[in-house]
Amino acid sequence: MTLNTLSLKSPYLNLDDEFYDICESTPLDAPYLISFNAQVAKLIELDTSTQEDPKFIELLNGTYKPQGCKPFAMCYAGHQFSHYASRLGDGRAHNLGTMNGWHLQTKGSGETLYSRTADGRAALPSSIREYLMSEAMHHLGIPTTRALAIIGSKTKLLRNNIEYAAIVMRMSPSWVRFGTFEYFYYLKEHDKLKDLADYVIAESYPHLTQDEDKYFKFFTEVLERTASLIAAWQGIGFCHGVMNTDNMSIAGLTIDYGPYAMLDDFKFGFVCNSTDKAGRYAYGEQPNVAYWNLTKLAQALSPLIDSSRMDKKLEEYGKSIYPNAYIDVMCKKLGLELRLPEDQQLITSLIGTLQDAYIDHTQFFRALSRYDGERMSIFELAMNPVPFDTWLNMYDTRLEKESRSQEDRHVAMLQTNPKYILKNYMLDQAIVQAKCGNFTLIETLLYIAQHPYDELPEYEKFAGETPEEHKNITLSCSS
Repeated sequence: MTLNTLSLKSPYLNLDDEFYDICESTPLDAPYLISFNAQVAKLIELDTSTQEDPKFIELLNGTYKPQGCKPFAMCYAGHQFSHYASRLGDGRAHNLGTMNGWHLQTKGSGETLYSRTADGRAALPSSIREYLMSEAMHHLGIPTTRALAIIGSKTKLLRNNIEYAAIVMRMSPSWVRFGTFEYFYYLKEHDKLKDLADYVIAESYPHLTQDEDKYFKFFTEVLERTASLIAAWQGIGFCHGVMNTDNMSIAGLTIDYGPYAMLDDFKFGFVCNSTDKAGRYAYGEQPNVAYWNLTKLAQALSPLIDSSRMDKKLEEYGKSIYPNAYIDVMCKKLGLELRLPEDQQLITSLIGTLQDAYIDHTQFFRALSRYDGERMSIFELAMNPVPFDTWLNMYDTRLEKESRSQEDRHVAMLQTNPKYILKNYMLDQAIVQAKCGNFTLIETLLYIAQHPYDELPEYEKFAGETPEEHKNITLSCSS
C-alpha cells in the first residue's frame, strides 16, 4: 500500500463532539525525514518505499491528507501529581485516523483547543527518545504504543534551551486514558460516560460486547492488564516518570514517553523526573501509583458499576493480582519454571541484595542467565558483592527443586533477560549527533532496540555498564 491508496477511518468521531475537537495541524519549517520504522509500517501494510515519497514528510507535517483523514484532538482530564485537572486533552497531538486497528497520531504537530498556554510543539530530543524507546519496549515484550517515523525541522522552540521542533508519528490500538473517563464523570455527564465505555469495550475488549455484566468485567480486565504492565516495567527496570491518570492507557499500554529511564545501577527509590521533587513516581512506587490511579478510574466508573464490587477487586489487586503478576515476571527472569511458596521470599531478598550491591540491573540478570554455580562473574559486576553470597545460596537451593535442565534454563533466561536496553546516556549521544545532522546513531539504536536478546558483537559497547558520570540521568517534561 502507498500513500495514494492509504485510506483512514475515524470511529472516535462517531461519539458526541464534546469528546474531541476537529483541528488542523500547523506545519513545521523545512521538514526533513530523520528515521522511518519499516517494521511498524508493516502493521498498516504500508510499503517501505513510502519513505522515499515526498508526500510522506508532508503526511507527518500535516500538509498532505490521505483519503478519509480528518484530524482531531481528543479531550480528557486527569490527576496530575495527585491533583485533578479538569480539562487537558491532546495539547500537541493530532489524530489522523485508523488503519488495521492502529490509530495514527502526529505528536508535536501544533496547537489545539487543549494546548492552554503551550505551543503545541515537541522538541527534537524528547521526540527521539519516544521514537526509539517505544520500539525498544515492544521488542522487550511490553505492551506499548509504536512509532512509524520522525521528522525534524528548522522551527525553533524555547525549552530549557533553544531547540528545534520535531514530529513523531505514533500509532496505538487505543489513545483513551483513565482521564478520559474522569472528564465525563466530574461533569456528571453519565450518558457520555456510558458511550465512552461502550466505545472502549468495542475497540479494546470486544469479547465483552454482548456480556450482561460487561462494565464490571471491563473494569476487571483493565485492572488486570494494568497489573501485568506495571509488573513488566518493574521486571525490566523501566521508570515511566509521569504516571498521571491522563498518562494511563485504558487498554493497558505504555503511553506518553516523557521523562523516563531504564535503571542503571539498581536503585529502588530512583526518580527519573527532575520535577518530581517528592518522588511520587519513583521506580519503587510505580505499583502503588498504579493502584491509586485505578481507584480514580473506579470512581469515574461508579455511575456504571457498583462501587463495592470494584472496591473488592481493588483489594484483590493489592493482595494477589499485582503480586502474582510480579512474581510471574521475576520467576521467569530467575529461570524458575515452577511456582513455589518460597519464591516470594527469594524475590524479596533479591531486591534488597540488588539495592545493597550497587550493581547494573540489566547486566546482573544477563549474567545470571548463564549462572552455573560459578559466582565470580556476578561478584565482579557489583561494587559491594558480599550480599550476593547469601542470596546465591538461597538461589542454589531453589534451583535444586526445578526439573528443567541447566541448559534449558539458560536458553529460557537469555530470551527473558535482555543484553541490550536503551539507556539515557545512549539516547543523549544520539540526540547530540542528530542536532548536527547525523542520524547514524539513531538508526543503530533502532536496530539494537529491535534485537535486545541477541548477541551483536559489533555493538558490544552498548551492553556495558553505564559510565559513572552518566548514571541516573534525570529529565524534565520539556527535555
